[in-house]
Amino acid sequence: MRPPEVVRPRWGPGLVGPSSERTVLSTALDRPPPEDPVPDTHTSPLFALSEEHQAIRSAVRELCDAKVAPYAALVDEEARYPHEAAAALLAADFHAPHVPEEYGGAGADALATVLVIEEVARACVSSSLIPAVNKLGSLPVQLAGSEELKKHYLGALARGEGGFSYCLSEPEAGSDAAAMRTRAVRDGEDWVLHGTKRWISNAGESEFYTVLAVTDPDKRTRGISAFVVEKSDAGVSFGAPEKKLGIKGSPTREVYLDNVRVPADRMIGEEGTGFELAMRTLDHTRVTIAAQAVGVAQGALDYALEYAKERQQFGKSISDFQGLQFLLADMGMKVEAARQMTYAAAGRSERGDADLTFFGAAAKCFASDVAMQVTVDAVQVLGGYGYTKDYPVERMMRDAKITQIYEGTNQVQRIVMARQLLAGIQSQV
Repeated sequence: MRPPEVVRPRWGPGLVGPSSERTVLSTALDRPPPEDPVPDTHTSPLFALSEEHQAIRSAVRELCDAKVAPYAALVDEEARYPHEAAAALLAADFHAPHVPEEYGGAGADALATVLVIEEVARACVSSSLIPAVNKLGSLPVQLAGSEELKKHYLGALARGEGGFSYCLSEPEAGSDAAAMRTRAVRDGEDWVLHGTKRWISNAGESEFYTVLAVTDPDKRTRGISAFVVEKSDAGVSFGAPEKKLGIKGSPTREVYLDNVRVPADRMIGEEGTGFELAMRTLDHTRVTIAAQAVGVAQGALDYALEYAKERQQFGKSISDFQGLQFLLADMGMKVEAARQMTYAAAGRSERGDADLTFFGAAAKCFASDVAMQVTVDAVQVLGGYGYTKDYPVERMMRDAKITQIYEGTNQVQRIVMARQLLAGIQSQV
């Protein structure tokens, strides 16, 4: 059997920046290697994180415990954008860690990005949409944009000049994205976009938007193209924030494009390649949804464990009761299984493996189902207290639900997986 491949983080020694958080992180990553390191050919993030990745996790957790978690309940209660978390993540370069170093970013690999999102979601799922949505919105530019687009927009994102949202869904085109009606018509050196996008995460907060629009209605999916639209472009406006069950700190709004004129050089990739690019993007970013799911599940498990050890009934801690131990054991087992699948999918994302489509869908589907199960069980562990807003597990349960829905419902993910299996594409591990 050949040894497993290794995902080597690009986010390593040399990461510097003006903030104290960056200094702490770079110091953690600059530690000398052990005297007798295990050869790379015998390690894999599927089973053990590298020292660099462990340092990243520790740095993000420390930051989130101090500057994100304390505001999570308030952000949910007031249904407002988590400005405190946004500022803290930006200062530490965790707001868009995936941006390559050549464009001013941290250069985090897919696994490091997953770790950032997982740890932020453990503290506050709404806040985890900052790095997750920034990757979703900007990845098309990173995958297929011109060098000029990459320098301008990835650089602006890395510098914190604005977030990046993704505009694919429409009122009549959700899971059936190819049914979109937003049009882009060529007019001289410009394209003029007109239509409505729906369910857009962080809409109104982001400065930049990857917008999918029909450029040739006769070609179906081959007639869809991708563009970068700026919030400041004339004709761009937003609907009222949706009143949602969870992730209330991440605004979800419609984006209205009223004859928005954009220069032709803001097209991402070639004309007619937008739909393929959108699907490629989702193959990679579904792994970030899995990371959110693992994070919120871990947060709920952590709280349930501490509560079970402290809560006294019948003269002893409820953690002594075997029935509850079985429940906690199942919760922990599911979280660890979801985590391993998510990390394996991150490795495939980094390498661009042939089975990424299957693994991205599988990780997202499995981890989100686990997140829902574990958060519901956490509420059960707390009993009546878990059902109240005085404790965080009911918020975690509400937040977890969306991971089964966005970036493709879990029913759609199962269709994707089945098609991959029937096509003979599956893991050779």
